Amino acid sequence: MASDLELSAMRHAIALSAFGLGTTSPNPPVGCVILDQGGTLVGAGFHQRKGEPHAEAHALNAAGGAARGGTAVVTLEPCNHVGVTPACRQELINAGISRVVIAVIDPTSRGEGGASMLTAAGVEVETDVLRDESLTVLEPWLTATVRRRPYLTWAFAAEGGYQSAAEERLLLDLRANADLVIAGKTLDEGIPGGHASAHFTLLGDADIGAGLSQWLSAAYEAGVRSTLVVGHEHGAALRPHLHAVDELVVAVPRTDPSQALGVVHSDLIPIGFRLVEVAAHADSLTSRMRRLRAWRGIDS
Repeated sequence: MASDLELSAMRHAIALSAFGLGTTSPNPPVGCVILDQGGTLVGAGFHQRKGEPHAEAHALNAAGGAARGGTAVVTLEPCNHVGVTPACRQELINAGISRVVIAVIDPTSRGEGGASMLTAAGVEVETDVLRDESLTVLEPWLTATVRRRPYLTWAFAAEGGYQSAAEERLLLDLRANADLVIAGKTLDEGIPGGHASAHFTLLGDADIGAGLSQWLSAAYEAGVRSTLVVGHEHGAALRPHLHAVDELVVAVPRTDPSQALGVVHSDLIPIGFRLVEVAAHADSLTSRMRRLRAWRGIDS
């Protein structure tokens, strides 16, 4: 069972993994922490872009010789294949790591999987450590990978005089978490220039209303794993296809108690979504909702 030090290290790794949101695709955002034999944190890292070192490589480089006999704490199962970069499970073995703590097993793992290969090499492996907490960062990538179309977030503000300002704030607040952003008729990277151009293509068409399913499939093939659509005007394209929307972020204006029924109504909180966050602002209330389904077994 993972120790308190390892649980703390995993939360550190989860936080680090979020630095890769908006830039790692088509690879996953992963964080890794190295503890020496005494449990002291000696290395940490995260994956930033496909083609560049993975989280484990950054953490091992920071730890140096202190990694030998130590523990690697990583949010996603170390990869088991040699691609643009070496196999992470082999880098951990070469560094003399004696124990690996993993939050989530990688459904794309090739062969027997990194965890199995580590075990076969005599490394102690523990899995499913703080798995649900790790999914706060990994779930969009996992959902997209299993389903083979991007995780789709639609953010909009309810009608009213504050709508334009509220949707601009939503765009600013959310875009860095997404690979691709559609705001109005403009399409751009969530973090402009954030992806490795050799593995990511910016689609030229922002018209999701012409065929949402085909558009999402094309985006996936171009390297996109998460898409943010901002604006109430996209309702005509998205409301008939809410099954394809994984996350809703809705802003409504602040009001007095007697007007509450007219502000938050069923159209803004669809059946099939769970509320995961509510935040109050000076002029509005923002609700974040995720679809009621785990990433495993998604077939829609």
